[in-house]
Amino acid sequence: MQPIKDSVHDHVELPPVAEDLLDTDPLQRLRHVKQLSTVRLVYPSANHTRFEHSLGVAHLADRALDHLGVEGHRAKMVRAAALLHDVGHGPYGHQTEGVIERRLGRHHDEVGDLLASGELAAVLERHDLDPRRVAALVAGEGELGQLVAGELDVDRMDYLVRDAHHTGVPYGTIDHGRLLRALRFAGGELVLAEGNVRAAESLLVARALMNATVYRHHVSCIAGTMLERASERLLDATDLSPERFRRLTDAELLAALRDCDATAEMADRLRGRNLYKRATWAEWDAVPEAVVASDHEAIRRYEREIAAEADVSEEEVVLDAPGEPSMPESSTRVVVNGEIRRLDDQSPLVEGLQAAHRTQWRLGVYAPEAETTVVGEAAEAVLGLTPSTHPRSDR
Repeated sequence: MQPIKDSVHDHVELPPVAEDLLDTDPLQRLRHVKQLSTVRLVYPSANHTRFEHSLGVAHLADRALDHLGVEGHRAKMVRAAALLHDVGHGPYGHQTEGVIERRLGRHHDEVGDLLASGELAAVLERHDLDPRRVAALVAGEGELGQLVAGELDVDRMDYLVRDAHHTGVPYGTIDHGRLLRALRFAGGELVLAEGNVRAAESLLVARALMNATVYRHHVSCIAGTMLERASERLLDATDLSPERFRRLTDAELLAALRDCDATAEMADRLRGRNLYKRATWAEWDAVPEAVVASDHEAIRRYEREIAAEADVSEEEVVLDAPGEPSMPESSTRVVVNGEIRRLDDQSPLVEGLQAAHRTQWRLGVYAPEAETTVVGEAAEAVLGLTPSTHPRSDR
C-alpha cells in the first residue's frame, strides 16, 4: 500500500492485513471519535482521533516486533491487534467508558464480541488469523499481548507523544525509539534491557506531567463528568440500547443528547462550552478515605444528598471522585546488573512521582455558576471535607 503520512511518525507503512482492516466500518468509525474527548475544550488543537492513534500504535508495534525478532504468523497477529486495540471504545473514549462498563460489564479492551463476527472477523479469517487470539492480544494476554496492553506497551508510547504534539505541550515527549530498541522478553515478561532505567523513568515522568497538565485539567474533568451523567440519563430516558450507545460516534452522541428532553440542556452546555463551575476542589488530605473509595452508586448517593442539603435539583450537582491515585508504569520491569527488577524498587524518582501524584489529586463537586457557593457548602457538610484546604476560588 501507499505510505500514510502521519503527523507524529512521518510516513507509516502497514502490512496487508492492516490495509484490509482499515477499510472496515468499525475502524473507519474511529475517525469520528476524538482521542482526547473533552480535553479539546481546553487545548483547541487537540482534535486528533482514535483512528490516527491506531495507525501510530500499529506502526510502533511493527518496529517493536522487528527489534524483538518476532516474525511470521505471531507478528501478523500482533500487528492486527495493535491496529484494533481501540475498536472497543465508545463515543468520547474514556469519558463514557464507565457508563458502558456498568451497563454491559465490558471494558473497552474486551473486544471478543466485536471480532467474533462481521467485517472484522471476515478480514482476520481471510488472513488466516483467529479472531479470538487477536482479541486476547488486545486484552494484553500472553507474552506478546504485553506489547499491546502492558506497562511498556506501544499504545502508551504513541498516545503520550501524539497528545503532546496536538495539545502543544512539551511534557509528553519521550524517546520511543530508544524504548523500542531496549525491549526484551525475559521469563515471559516484557522488560527493558540493561542500562535503561533512565529511559523507563522518562516514560513515568512524561505520563505524570501529562496527567497533571492535560488529562486531569479541571475544565476537561468538569465536561467529562457532565457528559457521563448526561449519557446515563439518555440511556434511562430513551430506548437507546447500551450496545448501540457503545457504537456511536462523538457527534452522534451529542445529537442524541440534544434530541432527548432529559439531556438537552446538558448537551447545549457541552456544545457551547457553558460548563458547570467548581463548587469544591478538594485536595487528597481534605477528603475522607471512604469518599475516595466511593463506587458509582455511592457517588450518586452523595450527589443526591448534596443537592438536598443545598436545596437545588439533582441535575445541578455533579461529583467527580477520581478514586485512589495509581501509577501502573511504576511496575515496569528493567534489567539491572543482570537481574529483572521493578522500576519502583530501583528508582528513588518513583517515590517522588507517587507523592506528586497525590499532591495533584483533586476531588471536584461541580454546579451551575449561580449555585457554586451553596453547593460547595453543602458538599463540605455531606462529604466531611476539611474546609480550610479547598478554597472555591478560580472556578
